[in-house]
Amino acid sequence: MSSETPRPPWQLVTAVPYGLLAALTAYTVITKSGTELAVNLGLCATTAAWMLGMFTLRPESWDRLLPMAVFFVGLAWLTLVLVLRDPMFGLFTTVAYIHAFAILPWPWRLPAITVMAVVAATAQASSFDKDAAGLAIYAAIVVFNIVVMTGMAWVLHLDERQRIELGTALADLSRANHQLEAAAAENAGLQNRLLAQAKETGVLEERRRMAREIHDTVAQGLTGIIAQLQAAEQAREIPDPWRRHFEAAKGLARQSLVEARRSVDALRPESLETAHLGDALTEVADRWSAIQGLPVRVTTTGTPRPMPPEAEFALLRTAQEALANIARHAEATRVGVTLSYLEDEVALDVLDDGRGFDSADLSPDGPGGFGLTIMRQRVEALSGTLRIESEPGAGTGISACVPLQPTRSDR
Repeated sequence: MSSETPRPPWQLVTAVPYGLLAALTAYTVITKSGTELAVNLGLCATTAAWMLGMFTLRPESWDRLLPMAVFFVGLAWLTLVLVLRDPMFGLFTTVAYIHAFAILPWPWRLPAITVMAVVAATAQASSFDKDAAGLAIYAAIVVFNIVVMTGMAWVLHLDERQRIELGTALADLSRANHQLEAAAAENAGLQNRLLAQAKETGVLEERRRMAREIHDTVAQGLTGIIAQLQAAEQAREIPDPWRRHFEAAKGLARQSLVEARRSVDALRPESLETAHLGDALTEVADRWSAIQGLPVRVTTTGTPRPMPPEAEFALLRTAQEALANIARHAEATRVGVTLSYLEDEVALDVLDDGRGFDSADLSPDGPGGFGLTIMRQRVEALSGTLRIESEPGAGTGISACVPLQPTRSDR
């Protein structure tokens, strides 16, 4: 069966043929008797067996021209024999027409329909005499049947072609839509890559600018401080009470210089490269204590878990800024740093018993105002929160919380 001939409806090629054949068999039983009845019943049974064995039970053959052609030839022959025995079986030509239209592709459908038109005309003209007039009427009926049925076949063929062409057009349109969608997706991906490249280029350019600025200002200034301190040591013996402060100042300047250069390169702080956040906080606190001469108690609660590097960086910088503010403004005697691993977030608390300040006044000119602003921006950029509690004479508490998002190692 060609691509132009879809599979026929099951009811049309089973229920109709067998139902019509059963009705004609019942008619034969009623109207015939004796040998004629037996022969007609045998022909009806043979026709039913032919349809059952060659077509109904072999749906896998419906798509193959040769088996269907053999089936149709046998069905047409049996129909002709039945019509010759009883013109009433001309009604059964409807079944042959159905199969011709349903199972035979174009143009093989035309000769099959022509044959059945002749068989049908034979049944229709059976009551006419076999003289010249009767033969003329018979010929006219044959021509009429052929013209009508082949014309119908041609109309159905055009309809099938239109449906196939429409289906092809719809398939082409669907493919074109898929290609457009793929092109749009590819274009969007390309645009995203271009934007990412432009952003990366901008970041790199900004890093270069920052590198030049830091090299020309902060780095040179810190280098100069270190040189001046070393020159002061060489020019005069440093009194022992001052030596600790000299060493702390040099160490702080060198550490600040290293951290500034690493920040330009968008690297993590050095203390986080080789340690977890809790250990890094301890290292920062120890270094701060050595400079300020004030011990810091560092406590970690909960079960330490991996966290995004940017979150560790933000919390470490928060602790450094808080300790720097304590050194500049608090005049504290006790300082505590607590790192808490909670169920879905990590909290950092920095407390001191210093002189405190009015927390309603957090302007850039206030105690650590600009540093607190940067601290808040870092934490909130990670969907975290920063709380500052302080009163004059009652110390200060800074609490930063960031979500504990899963890292790749957890997945």
